[in-house]
Amino acid sequence: MSERAADRTRYDRATAHLDAPLAVVDLAAFDANAADLARRAGGKPIRVATKSVRCRALLERALEHDGFSGLMSFTLAESLWLARAGFTDVLLAYPSADRAAYAELAADPKLAAAVTVMVDDVAQLDLIDAARGSGTETVRVCLELDTSLRKMAGRLRIGALRSSLHDPEALAALARTVTERRGFRLVGVMGYEGHVAGVGDALRGRPVRSMAIRLMQSAARKELAARRAEAVRAVRAVEPGLEFVNGGGTGSVQHTAAEAAVTEIAAGSGLYVPRLFDNYTSFRGRPAALFGLPVVRRPGVGVVTVLGGGYPASGAPGADRLPVPYLPEGLRYDPQEGAGEVQTPLLGSAADDLLIGDKVWFRHAKAGELCERFAELHLIDGDEVAAVVPTYRGEGKTFL
Repeated sequence: MSERAADRTRYDRATAHLDAPLAVVDLAAFDANAADLARRAGGKPIRVATKSVRCRALLERALEHDGFSGLMSFTLAESLWLARAGFTDVLLAYPSADRAAYAELAADPKLAAAVTVMVDDVAQLDLIDAARGSGTETVRVCLELDTSLRKMAGRLRIGALRSSLHDPEALAALARTVTERRGFRLVGVMGYEGHVAGVGDALRGRPVRSMAIRLMQSAARKELAARRAEAVRAVRAVEPGLEFVNGGGTGSVQHTAAEAAVTEIAAGSGLYVPRLFDNYTSFRGRPAALFGLPVVRRPGVGVVTVLGGGYPASGAPGADRLPVPYLPEGLRYDPQEGAGEVQTPLLGSAADDLLIGDKVWFRHAKAGELCERFAELHLIDGDEVAAVVPTYRGEGKTFL
């Protein structure tokens, strides 16, 4: 029996008493992935990206592993919620315009001590000040460095359209503004190299494109390492007490950790290992998060229909944003229908061995977005459900 077939047997046995649709997390795979991330980080702490997990119980489990410290959140409201729940180090990865949440932050010493907000523009500082109301707490601030690779005098840009702070001089100038402005404290610098960490370099059946991606990423890593080091030096000249420099992501952990200027790594997707992380030469993870859908029809030979399934991931639309039928092996979408809102036909010889009520297991394209579809995660230990824990959605929290 193959390893995948053995996993299917375990998941089916563990959830035999449960009706689908349902989502599971294989704890052995989750823990193995955490250990591998820590190994790749080479002793630098990993800050857990909450958007890729979206389950408090599993955030806590990740932080129990050696090599993990702190959270990287995705909204300010989420950051405050996590801080109130007892998490003491929450870095907001994106600027916010949530004035009510800023007022809460500035009025509460516990929240202000636990949460660090992201800025890349003086206008964001102005918004925070306007939202403070009577709150007098000092707001912890992190500056975001634009990590994109620019060529041909900036006419060619490779990387996400994120921060406006590309040059060390621009980063240092905003650092001076923050340190001179009452009510703010500069504590960190962050840069997310998504074109390296979030783009697979081993695309199946596309060797030329894969080689081009590897060449691009090699050039991008070299350029960024030099520029980030210069930028951090410039900011430390303004604020010698800088607490952290955050960088990287699941796909670039070992490369980013090798930069002396970086003090910690951000990662989260590598705990679940969704399908978008199958296309990397730098690491191999174990799929840990899956969802099961029930077979509800058998329209003909080589065809079954499951309930639900239309759970596309964010990003540029394409086939790579769809969940993939994973277990049993050998199933594929009908190209005329794809993944449906209410039902999804699946083709392949494996369909003939499935009965009404059997489960088909899928992997989502991205990590935490799966949790927006399910209120609970069934945590599987061996061939048993060890616990059932709520997702953010299950706790009534839909932050985005």
